Amino acid sequence: MNWEQIRGNWEQAKGELKIQWSKLTDDDLAQINGERDKMVGRLQELYGMTKEEANKQLDDKS
Repeated sequence: MNWEQIRGNWEQAKGELKIQWSKLTDDDLAQINGERDKMVGRLQELYGMTKEEANKQLDDKS
């Protein structure tokens, strides 16, 4: 599933994303609201990833 599909099915995707990255809260996901850049930034903050690492993990997830 590419990011456009994730964004289009955001309500369903949120549960899968919380399983993958358990530190994400409902508030985080509400603020991200399907925006990839916000997701990357939040992963960087929560997990200490570089931007490249966060993008790679999202690409692998998609």
